[in-house]
Amino acid sequence: MCGRYVATTPPSLLAERFGADEVVDEDEAGEAASARWNVAPTTKVWALATSRSSGTRRLGPFRWGLVPNWAKDPSVGNRMINARVEKLRTGAAYKRALQRRRCIVPADAFYEWRRGPSGRGRSQPFLIRRRDGEPMAFAGLWDLWRPPDDPEAHPLRSCTIITTEADELVGRVHDRMPVMLSRARWEGWLDPGNEDLDVVSGLLVPTAAEELEMFPVGPEVNDVRNDSPELALPLEGHGPGGPG
Repeated sequence: MCGRYVATTPPSLLAERFGADEVVDEDEAGEAASARWNVAPTTKVWALATSRSSGTRRLGPFRWGLVPNWAKDPSVGNRMINARVEKLRTGAAYKRALQRRRCIVPADAFYEWRRGPSGRGRSQPFLIRRRDGEPMAFAGLWDLWRPPDDPEAHPLRSCTIITTEADELVGRVHDRMPVMLSRARWEGWLDPGNEDLDVVSGLLVPTAAEELEMFPVGPEVNDVRNDSPELALPLEGHGPGGPG
């Protein structure tokens, strides 16, 4: 899964890096506007999506945790921070979004936890990032929700991060990881006119393990209230590479 990640690149640089035509709703960005080393579910995060009507690629704040447009209330999103790639074409909340509402969630790194022996004891957190220092492009889905009793209300934009089986590197500590899109697949993924499920599903190819590096970090990241650059530093004596 992906339950915590790092987002420190300013929106202006994200817009340049991912070819966004504009940054929208900056006044509503809230916590997403600041550099964060411990991004948690249900908070606002930056994501890119393309308008079906104008073709404009926009970077804006989304609530992390997908709230389908048919949901009775936003709390359903608390359980939908991730979407398993194996269930995208069968899940009621995902199939329509896969066809019409795809997004990219930028991240500088993400965390995973290795459980203790036999699932007991304290789990050890690890940080995973690209070797070249570039932002990751998590494949995501998004939707718009309004209260059923107030269809004219300002819509809630929300998103989920797609996960797949872990590669040989991340698999040393966890069995799942986010789907990270290569640059060559950004256009196809963000094209709202591309509604062929076979085609878009074919874009969800795991990143090559050799493009990533991983190292253990301190237990402070376990508490979502902690948020500082020190969270992303390797434990003493552990440099980038394997889990150690």
